[in-house]
Amino acid sequence: MPHDLTPSLWTGLAGLLLLGGGLVAVRRSGARTGMARRLAGARGRRVGELLALSQADQLPTRPIRVAGRVRCLEPIVTADDERLVAYHRDVEVEVGDGRWQSIERLRETRSFELWDHDGSLVVDPAEAAEPLVVLPHLWSGSTDELDEAYAPALTRLTHEDGSPRRARSTTRMVSVIDRLLVLAVVRRDEAGVISLVPPRGGYVISGLELDDAMRLLGGPHRRLMLGGIAAVVAGAVLLGAAIVLAIVRTVAG
Repeated sequence: MPHDLTPSLWTGLAGLLLLGGGLVAVRRSGARTGMARRLAGARGRRVGELLALSQADQLPTRPIRVAGRVRCLEPIVTADDERLVAYHRDVEVEVGDGRWQSIERLRETRSFELWDHDGSLVVDPAEAAEPLVVLPHLWSGSTDELDEAYAPALTRLTHEDGSPRRARSTTRMVSVIDRLLVLAVVRRDEAGVISLVPPRGGYVISGLELDDAMRLLGGPHRRLMLGGIAAVVAGAVLLGAAIVLAIVRTVAG
């Protein structure tokens, strides 16, 4: 290797290390940076604004963030008399080697109308990206506290990996009383009827205002996430500098 390219090599190596370390840090922070970027970066529109688009109007080419309230005639009714349009529950137990093994992944949804005073548009939360951007209900405890319905799964895991001792669950719900932000694509059929369809990866559905949604999607370890992003940016800059330096030195040589 030419001696003049050695600084470029070390600069590029440092950039790769920073980039890789930053990506690992962001992942470990629990942040959902891609979902946050998509939701925050989209243009916000009300339901009524979309319904007012005529056939002559050009539809948004990118996903937009639509705000409205929930209306559903046949919601999910829980044992606590909560009326929901989406109910996601994940139950896990810790097996012998320290891994968390899923024993339930429940997804119940109902199609609903996203509405404001100027009209409504239908959304099917079965096509939502995960996780739902709502405050989760968290539980952890002993496997002895789990309902008897989980007994067969616990018996199977005991035979395979030894008796699990700890359990945890995460429940996310969207209620009929919620005001939502929905990342969606706007479509118009041949009759000129406007509708919402899921973008690539599914609808992003938030039951929180945008600032609160960004904080939630930042994950439980915000400092680790911010440090990871800074490392990714610095790594990308160093890689770019290494490439430019290598080109300049090659041309000059």
